[in-house]
Amino acid sequence: MKIKITVGKLVMEAELNETATAKKVADALPIKTSFSTWGDEIYFSIPVTAGLDASAREVVEVGDLGYWPPGKAFCIFFGQTPASRDGKIMPASAVNIIGRVLGDATRFKSVMSEKTVLLEAS
Repeated sequence: MKIKITVGKLVMEAELNETATAKKVADALPIKTSFSTWGDEIYFSIPVTAGLDASAREVVEVGDLGYWPPGKAFCIFFGQTPASRDGKIMPASAVNIIGRVLGDATRFKSVMSEKTVLLEAS
């Protein structure tokens, strides 16, 4: 399923995968909320509850979309986090991989001072 992520003037397309967690996220759309940053990661709580699944990873790639169960959080990864080591992008702890940004995810670096994010079906 394709979604749109809007932060300030930046609008990025993304694609959710077919996992159960991603389907729960899709069912919760649209979501408009404030967000936090942690290094080159934007994250925010969403009304979805899920545990770790077979997609769970402790190392992610630029452009990965993750769901972090401890914070019920949607995560957009576009560079190093404070937990990153040896050039690897590492979340605070394992995340379910629920999709990917289509295009240059490093563009999120330009909107980290914005206040809200909007996720919606595309």
